[in-house]
Parts: sequence; C-alpha cells; structure tokens
Amino acid sequence: MFYEVIPGRNGLDEALTYNSDSLLIPGTLVEIPIGKTKTPGIISKKVAQPGFKTKTISKILYSKPLPKHLLSTIQFISQYYMAPLSSVASMVLPNGILKNRRRVVAKTEQSLKLPLIQLNAAQKNALQGLQQAPEATKLLFGVTGSGKTNIYLKEAASALSRQKSVILLVPEIALTSQLVRVFQETFGNRIVLMHSGQTEAERHLIFEKILQTEEPCVVVGPRSALFAPLSNLGLIIVDEEHESTYFQENTPKYSAIRVASFMAKTLGVDCLLGSATPNIADYYIAKSKDSLVTLTEKAKTEARKPDIKIVDFKNRDNFAKNRYFSNVLIETMKANMEAGRQTLIFHNRRGSTPLTICENCGEEIVCPNCFLPLTLHVDSYELICHTCGFKEKVPTRCPTCGTPGLIHKGFGTKLLESELKKLFPNARVKRFDADNKKGDSLEAMYGAVKAGEIDILVGTQVLAKGLDLPKLATVGVVQADAGLSLPDFAAEERVFQLLTQVIGRVGRGHIDKAEVIIQTFRPEHPVINYAVDEDYVGFAEYMLGKRKHSGFPPFMFVAKGEITMKTEATVLRKVREAVKQLQNNEGLLISPPMPAFHERTSRGYTWQIIIRAKSRKALAVVCQGLDSNFRITFDPPGLL
Repeated sequence: MFYEVIPGRNGLDEALTYNSDSLLIPGTLVEIPIGKTKTPGIISKKVAQPGFKTKTISKILYSKPLPKHLLSTIQFISQYYMAPLSSVASMVLPNGILKNRRRVVAKTEQSLKLPLIQLNAAQKNALQGLQQAPEATKLLFGVTGSGKTNIYLKEAASALSRQKSVILLVPEIALTSQLVRVFQETFGNRIVLMHSGQTEAERHLIFEKILQTEEPCVVVGPRSALFAPLSNLGLIIVDEEHESTYFQENTPKYSAIRVASFMAKTLGVDCLLGSATPNIADYYIAKSKDSLVTLTEKAKTEARKPDIKIVDFKNRDNFAKNRYFSNVLIETMKANMEAGRQTLIFHNRRGSTPLTICENCGEEIVCPNCFLPLTLHVDSYELICHTCGFKEKVPTRCPTCGTPGLIHKGFGTKLLESELKKLFPNARVKRFDADNKKGDSLEAMYGAVKAGEIDILVGTQVLAKGLDLPKLATVGVVQADAGLSLPDFAAEERVFQLLTQVIGRVGRGHIDKAEVIIQTFRPEHPVINYAVDEDYVGFAEYMLGKRKHSGFPPFMFVAKGEITMKTEATVLRKVREAVKQLQNNEGLLISPPMPAFHERTSRGYTWQIIIRAKSRKALAVVCQGLDSNFRITFDPPGLL
C-alpha cells in the first residue's frame, strides 16, 4: 500500500510518497527516511501506486492518529498562508518526537467534580447572548473588571460536563499568570499547561499524553497550544484576543485567531474571543455578523472609575522636581507610601537609555547584525540589541571617529527604577520587564506583590495586563504617546489598547480613591482621550473611519512582500520588477518600494511592497506570482 506523507521537517515543500504493509489512516504519525536521516511524518492519504520507486515507512510512532480537525488545520494553514506543508507540520509536532523517553505512569484521574460558577445578572445576559450568536466564533467585548473570566470558567465547565476538552489560549503565560492561576484553582488536575518554558522532553510527553488520553481536559498556553492533539475538543477560548503575540512572525506566518476560528467552524464548536479592547477588524466583522456580545458593567458594585489626570510633558514647570516624573506623580507616590498603598509606573521601553550617540561626529552605536540602535543597560554596563540579543561592553571611544564623547539619550525602565530609588531611598522599588530572571519575575514574586510588600512597581506591558492588586492605588504612565508615530496603520490601535489595559489595573473596588496620572507630549491626541474616557466604541468608530478612507482592514486585505538581497542594487532591481509586474493587475493598491523597518541586517538589505485588495483570493493569486525570494505576510481580520 502507498501513502502520501507530510514530512515533519522544515524546508520540504510538498508531501512525499512511501509504502507500507500496514493499513494506515490519515493523521497516523510515522517515522520516514529522507536521504540518510529519519524524520517524523504525518500520513495525509492513501494513494495509488506511483510510477516511481518508493521508500518504506520505517516505523509507526503511535497507534492513535492525530485528530481529523488537526490534519485539516495543517492543510488550511499551508494553503491560506502560502506556507510549505512541512513547515506547518514541524510546528504541530513536538521536537524530539522520535526519541525514546522514560515514561511516567500517570495516576488515574478522579471523577471530575465541577464547581458551581456564580454569575451576576450582566454576566448571565452576556452568556445567553454568546449561546444565541449565530456564528461559531463569538466576540465578548467586556470592559476591564467586568468578569470575563467567570464566563470563560462557566463555558469551560459546561464543555467538561459534556466530556469535551477545552483549549484556553493566553498571549503569554507570564502576562496572564492570574487567569491561569484561577483556572488551576477551579479545575485542578484537569489543567494541562503547554508553553515554551518547558523542556523538549516535557513538551513531547505532554503531547503524547494528550494524544492518547480519552479524558477531557483544559489545555492552557500561548498560540502553540492550539495544536494540542485533542480528540474530543469542544470549546476554544482566546483571552486578550487583540494581542499581537497571537500572530506568528516567522514561517509559517499565521494568525492563531484565524486558525482557531477555522477549527471551530470545522468541528462545529464555539470559539470564544474575549477582550476589553478587541482588534478593530474583528470587532467590525463580529458586529456585522451579530456575533458581538458586550459586557459593560463592572463585576464589583463597589468598583469606581479612577480619577485620571493628564500632565503635559512639554510644560517643564510640571517637572520641577524630576525630569521623568511630574510633580503631581511624585507627591502621589509619597502619599501612597505613607498610607501603605502601592504605585505602578508604566513605560513600554526596557533598558536604561535607547540611544548612544557620539557627541563629536553624531554617529549612533548600532547592532552589527541588525544595524539598529543598541540600548544601554546600566546595571551590567552593556549595550544590548533588543531585536537579536547582541551584547557588548560600552565602548570608551566612538568606533567611528575615536572621540571619547559618547552620550546616552532617552530612557527605559531600568533608568526609571534607579531614579525612583534616588527619589525614595526608603521605598521598596521593583522593576518587572523582559530582563527579569526566572526567579525574579512577576510570576515568581506575585505573592509578595499582591501582599503589598513592594511599594512601587515599575515596568513594561508585563504589568499592564491581568493584574488585580488589592493595595494598588495609583498608575503612572510615564510617556503615553510613545508609539503613536510608528509607520504602521495599527500603531494608534496598539497605544489605545495598552493605555486602556494599564488604566484598568486600578478602580477595581479595592481602594476608595484610585488615580491614574498620564504624562504625554500630546495631551490633545484623540487616542489618549478615548482611552482616558474608557470609550472603546468611540475609538472604534474613529479608527474605522480612518481605515475606510485609507483602505486598510477590515475594508481591504493587506499583504506585505519582503525581499532580502546581499546588495542594495540587487534588492532595488527586484522590488521594482515586482511593482511593474503587480501593476498589470486591476483592483490592487500597490505601495512604492520602500525599505523595511529593519532595512539592513547581516543577511543583506531588505525592502518591501504593501499590496492591498478587496478580495483576499485575488491578493493570494498575485502574491503567488511574485519572485520566490519574496516573503509574504498577510494581515487579514482574524474572524471567518
């Protein structure tokens, strides 16, 4: 018998044909020879004997195949995102799947006792709305503190009671540790965590356990958890559905929201997306399909909107005591410490200073790999690239002109931490960002943070999401407009989402008077004011008006074609040829060739073309006709 097998090794563009004496069904995991090596593979289908000699399948890895929906998903991602089948399969199969592992005999699971999840009236109405929504994928737009988690728990318990498993996607385990903790406390040993912090052996054994078990469970993890081989999947929940981490940047480039929506439709189950600041395109589509459910009431009746002050960074009289922290923010932090309350200082840039410049010749110190500015980290006195991780000690002289006059500009969380320690030498100040070591992370120190053992928390988006701290009285946003001027049509949306999330850390009913102090160079900007007013609907209308006028999602589909060549002359010739080729197609909006955000790297020069069309199919067809050196990224709405 002959079978088409999808190789689980990246770099192979198509399925290969093998033979076997065994009767194998689609989805069966096997070991196949390719050249002199062995690689895992997935049986795609049985085929007729080909007109060429075939190799024999070496081994059947598991008697139980991948569930049908997962095999369909592999094929969908390959077609929809123009990705080689093998690259998709290698993403689904765990590393080291061919290795022999020491198996631990699992304990027999107890009969599941499902907890009673209490909902208030608004949550019950929202749940009823979700159950009545016509589409498989539903969007729960719930303001911060409205109790979306209770609805997740209720829906998960319902699925488990029907002997169905659940997938709960979170942006990052570290950013949503509180939500994960609630699910663990509620469902106990039914929770299975999958994340990148686990070892290769752990991930392999977890994959194997999920594949072979018949017991319903709740798989929790980032976007890769979507590919857990559950044979009885009955519900997909995506928390913070707007987060950019749900899009995979490296090949195969895909949106986990889009794939989850496909899975749900394929299986005929619900996909529940939740957010206080939904992706604008998803909000528009869900609303047009009557699959948008809103939850606008705070879960705690004692919750109150915080008192929000906007401080103009341009008026230096507001910063008489410190160049980074306004007078009012300093006084508020001082009062909080005297009252035993906490302050959260948010700034979405880690490190000490983001620019190191020669005072004499004006040259920036840049990464030799990415040619992007290196960030100074004062604690280790190193310059670090936040793109590729390159590190070097701070030079004593300019590498270009040899002058010893290097200056550092801008500020990051490490500099803010050191400034706070100077301002408040007796305060317990702690920084939380991507530079924290494992034992020093927010997740590891959550108990101490919640108990109020830290007076001032300073950090990046690690602190902006999911935290409910009973002693937190004030949030200070150091520079709210950072990110508004990036050359990206979604830049304003990301700033609004971050501001809304960080403002939502207070006003949750724990403190009588909660405050938010927003420092900005652009106090009049509509995005900042919509966030201050907690007006997502107004913001959505503002953004949709701009998107419709300029032709961006959800009104048009967008593809970005990037090409990298060793010389600038070659890359310019290639992109110009591509634009000329694309101009032969009607109905396309084609940007002029332009340098990519990371134009120069050690691989060469990268340029890009932005292509827009009202039909995604038309967009895919023209992209398939481009030079094979182009890397295509689609930016479609997430929903079906």
